[in-house]
Amino acid sequence: MQKIFLLFIFLITAAIAFPQNFITAFEKSDGKQTATYFECIDYYKQLAKAYPVIKMIAGDTTDAGYPLHIVLFSADKDFNAANWHKQHKVVVLVNNGIHPGEPDGIDASMMFLRNLAQGKLKAPNNVVFAVIPVYNIGGSLNRNSFSRVNQNGPESYGFRGNAENLDLNRDFIKADSKNAFAFEKIFQQLNPDIFIDNHVSDGADYQHTITMLTTQHNKLGKETGNFLHDVFEPALYKGMQEKNWDMCPYVNFEESSLKNGWDAFYDAPRYSTGYAALFETIAFMPETHMLKPYKGRVESTYSFMQTVLEEASKFSNDILTKRAASINAIKQQKDFPLSWKTDSSKFDKINFKGYDTAMTISDVTGLPRYFYDHLKPFEKEILFYDYFTPSVTVQKPEAYIIPQGWHDVIERLKLNNVIMHQFKNDTTVSVEYYKVDDYKAMPKAYEKHHRNDDIQLSTLADSIHFLKGDYIIYTGQNTDRYIVETLEPLGDDSFFAWNFFDAILQRKEFYSDYRWEDIAAAYLKQHPEVRSQLEEKKKSNAAFAASARQQLYFVYTHSPYSEPAYMRIPVFRVIGK
Repeated sequence: MQKIFLLFIFLITAAIAFPQNFITAFEKSDGKQTATYFECIDYYKQLAKAYPVIKMIAGDTTDAGYPLHIVLFSADKDFNAANWHKQHKVVVLVNNGIHPGEPDGIDASMMFLRNLAQGKLKAPNNVVFAVIPVYNIGGSLNRNSFSRVNQNGPESYGFRGNAENLDLNRDFIKADSKNAFAFEKIFQQLNPDIFIDNHVSDGADYQHTITMLTTQHNKLGKETGNFLHDVFEPALYKGMQEKNWDMCPYVNFEESSLKNGWDAFYDAPRYSTGYAALFETIAFMPETHMLKPYKGRVESTYSFMQTVLEEASKFSNDILTKRAASINAIKQQKDFPLSWKTDSSKFDKINFKGYDTAMTISDVTGLPRYFYDHLKPFEKEILFYDYFTPSVTVQKPEAYIIPQGWHDVIERLKLNNVIMHQFKNDTTVSVEYYKVDDYKAMPKAYEKHHRNDDIQLSTLADSIHFLKGDYIIYTGQNTDRYIVETLEPLGDDSFFAWNFFDAILQRKEFYSDYRWEDIAAAYLKQHPEVRSQLEEKKKSNAAFAASARQQLYFVYTHSPYSEPAYMRIPVFRVIGK
């Protein structure tokens, strides 16, 4: 009797620990539900206990107070990322739940890793997978059934904003969130060759269940970029087609005519794929279609990861050698793009399956409304503009110098494996620097910032005194793209654009007119060249000639009394001979 009782307890315990052989909430509900955050994390903990090819690691704490977990799959049970690269394995990093209202990747990854562990999917020895189960934990815990009004399932899901109400897919450069710090630490430790960020689309209606946003191949340079565009992307489309998923590029329009085609989405470094591209990582953002049933969306996401696994194994040597060549080329590169624009002279032709659009009368407003007519599907060849050309470029210096007081910037540079040195003594260095002539701050907040745009600069040179402990950053590093695109103020997502240096945009000292009148007069007597400049401007500008205040300010800004740090971006360029 006692043996029967113990057997019963064992069976109950096993059933709790390994429910239905790791059947997910998605599968139990026939594709109608998604796992909660706690269900997902517990699932992986139990999976790691049951299968030695799986390892789960708790990373740094996120804004929600919970750690960012990473789940590793390695067929040979070696979970050392440095060893993976030494053994010439392709490292694939998958991110899920950056927008928890789009949970397709969460459920797909649970089944994908389970099937790899159980041998239901063939696991090649030359590819390893690392999966972030849920990135936006705070949003995942904020569960509801209403915030994704455009979306067809699941029954409940998380919210887009994180615990600080940030959209984490705009946070990869500014890194306001603890989530971003935890992610970038993982990213730099793993140094992935391929990155996948699973999403669900908003926007137009069409027949495709899944689309693919690929980071601009032009940004990745000739070796990796050409391979991505000419070989690897076509292989993924073909592999998905063979699995009965007719995938097309991410649909970057909502209510527009297709006769002129559409532009590929430009993923600036604030986005996950744009951030990954700074390190020559091939990056994809699969976007399932919001109006398709949840079951099909998850299954297509699963198939996408399976296809990446298969093609990464097949092209492993190309992926690794071309990425290494691109990284080496970045170290030698002189001119760096800071912003990109669509090249309207080049395009690819793609097969697109959409629906005709028409107008009808709205039941809500009684006015004409736009709709997609599912009774009129179409299939046609579309021009897809996926070639980009630099719109702003800069020549990288021999080194950058940043005073140590700008610790928010320094902290992010260190996080992203930028090699930095501190001066051991006070020293004076001949440098170039930028003065801000004009800029426009966004009038409304965008992701906790009022970004600086329309930036006008002057480039000046001087000998600047730096203190012991200030940082010098020599270029010629693997991270040169990250260094240049964040430190150069005209970069799309530069630290200056994201307000990290806004303190220099305000004077800390000024003058009283009555006192400055006497000092200014004495200064002009001692500096006739400034007097000449003042008189010339009075002749050419009537409003200036009629304004005592403007003239006093002119003399002030041309004197040593004007604080040098005002409007001077504290990123100094050391130019080699």
